[in-house]
Amino acid sequence: MKRLFKIFLFTLFLATALVPASCKKDAPSSDKEEISEETEPTIDDGILKILTIGNSFSEDAVENYLYDLMKTEKIPVVIGNLYIGGASLDVHWQNGRMNNEAYEFRRIDTEGNKTNIPSTLGDGVTSEEWDYISFQQASPYSGVPKSFEAHLPPLYDYVVRRVTNTEVKYILHQTWAYAQNSTHEGFAYYNEDQQTMYKAIVNAVDMAKDLIPIDLVVPAGTAIQNGRTSFIGDNFTRDGYHLDLAIGRFTAACTWFEAITGKNVLDNPFKPAVLSEYMANIAKTAAHYAVAKPREVTELLEYKEGKFLPFVDPVYVDFGQNASVVGWNQLRGFTTGSSLSNIQDMNGVPVGLSLTITLGFNGRNDAGEKNTSTDFNMPESVAGDSYFGNSKAIFDNKLVEKSQIKISGLDKDKTYDFCFFSSRSAVAVNENRETKFTLTGKNEVITRLNASNNTQNLACADAVQPNSEGEVLLTLTAGENNTNGNGFYYINAMRISPSE
Repeated sequence: MKRLFKIFLFTLFLATALVPASCKKDAPSSDKEEISEETEPTIDDGILKILTIGNSFSEDAVENYLYDLMKTEKIPVVIGNLYIGGASLDVHWQNGRMNNEAYEFRRIDTEGNKTNIPSTLGDGVTSEEWDYISFQQASPYSGVPKSFEAHLPPLYDYVVRRVTNTEVKYILHQTWAYAQNSTHEGFAYYNEDQQTMYKAIVNAVDMAKDLIPIDLVVPAGTAIQNGRTSFIGDNFTRDGYHLDLAIGRFTAACTWFEAITGKNVLDNPFKPAVLSEYMANIAKTAAHYAVAKPREVTELLEYKEGKFLPFVDPVYVDFGQNASVVGWNQLRGFTTGSSLSNIQDMNGVPVGLSLTITLGFNGRNDAGEKNTSTDFNMPESVAGDSYFGNSKAIFDNKLVEKSQIKISGLDKDKTYDFCFFSSRSAVAVNENRETKFTLTGKNEVITRLNASNNTQNLACADAVQPNSEGEVLLTLTAGENNTNGNGFYYINAMRISPSE
């Protein structure tokens, strides 16, 4: 019944979507008065100017690493994003024709400084002599041709009458399909199948580029799909639809760089500090092949499963959703099925390990002690963020007696040392919030840690041997000394090291 209701709503959307196209020339008189009768000659100041009319998907694509890629190639650039969260082509057109100050105009200048001011669509378009202006559809409708037919032409008409650069080029941003485990309601339009959604997006964008004079398609969606063929797998998003802050966003930025400049991004030496050379090359390769073949997936054969370096140095895992940090792998998701497969050691070397939550947590907590002194050397963003469960009483409508994480990719003939950090600040002095960690492989080792106001203690379990499949199961629950009424238990960070 829920799926039928979603399909009904979507059908209603399509029915209403077709109406505005017929009205695209009926702009209010005040709208027409804003348009200048004459266009001044364009002055080339040597600065590349890129404007996106978009939402959080354009934020993921252009607001982070695109400037750095351009700077490394000594290309002066200004990047603007007219941002409304979740905005569709229809929303942009309506805001334009009504002259609504509904946008966050996010602008990155030639020095990399970022500003954010309220703006109308018209003010953003006329604020610079833009060299490129990009359109994109909201992600639920990104694979629906009729949604482009209805609203892209009138939005283009609005923009083209206001541009100040007579040689401006227009872009269609081909966005990405959701992760296969995405819970986004819009996934139902594609039978909750990633391949179906990807193919629909490619086809819809391919159709849409003939609706208006499009000069360039930026195939970020194909780049992400290319990347998913590597050992990283379906881990390019942070929540099932927005891009991962490191590998995901960098892949999209690399695609924009090569598509706009025509320069091979594999020759660009820039990489984000949070990525190793190896991981950055995966992003660049995925983007390069996407620009070469924007309508089809290219398998990254050189980065397939199994091509890892020996696991020698420690691996650090951050349980939370703050910004990624150099040297830390982040498991972004606390529910059953959340996983992390692109695990690297402290030096950024991929070692073939993966984590999968087989029994989920209750939620995420950002109230851990931030100023810590352990040999983890945790930044505040790692120490202060945790996943938690509640084994004794219902909290937030859930009773989570235990949580489990499967660690895979270990050598069954070796042993490993595990250490954990748990912390919850502002706990009463006499209250114990002990977490019990049980590691089960060929043998079983148990360790415990009181998270209450913890800033310096770790719990370690040494010489854990994986089972015959190279796996260790980590079970978390409240320890025997836990006195909290809900039985809260926590995990903020973990270290895995080969035993000496």
